[in-house]
Amino acid sequence: MPQHAAAPFLRRRSTLAALAGGVAVTAGAGLLLSSAFAAKPAPKVVLPTANATFDYQIGGAYTPPAGVRALSRDRGAQPVHGLYNVCYVNAFQTQPDAMDWWQKKNPDLLLRDGSGKPVNDEAWGEALLDTSTAAKRTRLAKIVGGWIDGCAKSGFQAVEPDNLDSYERSGGRLTKAHNAAFAKLLATRAHAAGLAIGQKNTTDLLGQRESIGFDFAVAEECGRYDECADYATAYGNRVFVIEYTARDFSKACSAVGAKLSVVHRDLDVRPAGRKGYVFRTC
Repeated sequence: MPQHAAAPFLRRRSTLAALAGGVAVTAGAGLLLSSAFAAKPAPKVVLPTANATFDYQIGGAYTPPAGVRALSRDRGAQPVHGLYNVCYVNAFQTQPDAMDWWQKKNPDLLLRDGSGKPVNDEAWGEALLDTSTAAKRTRLAKIVGGWIDGCAKSGFQAVEPDNLDSYERSGGRLTKAHNAAFAKLLATRAHAAGLAIGQKNTTDLLGQRESIGFDFAVAEECGRYDECADYATAYGNRVFVIEYTARDFSKACSAVGAKLSVVHRDLDVRPAGRKGYVFRTC
């Protein structure tokens, strides 16, 4: 499978601000006196339908075009009744607007270089989160897990944790194993909340999808990088494909458009009505 550059040309990040927050969980110990106190079963997880017409709205919510059956929106937006709704969560890097919160509340959870400065994804102005130890992954999972619970409470059916490939931009400070271990914590949290969880990009981790717990994939530019077939095989065609150029969109439609959900969006994923807005499906 082709290796991507450290800062791929087009990979899109959400442009919406996300205020970081966590959910404190308390637990008590005691004797189980009757079945009335038994733990509630986890909600049923619903997987997406293969080749459902898809819209990618992480840059701002708007009325879905006619025929759309599934969409992805930022966790701060509301899902659309009657559609399959995927909740976007920036799980492995910070949102640019949230940097002050991380510096103030959890400065040690930011990955730092040898001089103590945060390691940044320069393409998108986001600092990498430090998944390098079990202790830090546990703390991060409490924060991001709170966001995932919020997605479920809002009515989403699934979640896509972005920047699974942050280890590629870490200068060797993070590994695939670190991010896979963190992703597994997020998958467990998502399933407990009744949400399916999507693998966002990163064909290098397709072989670990079952051990991590991923249910489907969201693949940016897999047409551009000739990766769509890999995702399709791994996930039984439950793959949402986003392309950002007309050429790559045409390439993806020709290769997998008959079996995968493929959408052409503008790089800034603008809401409908904004100058530069692009939306096309195969």
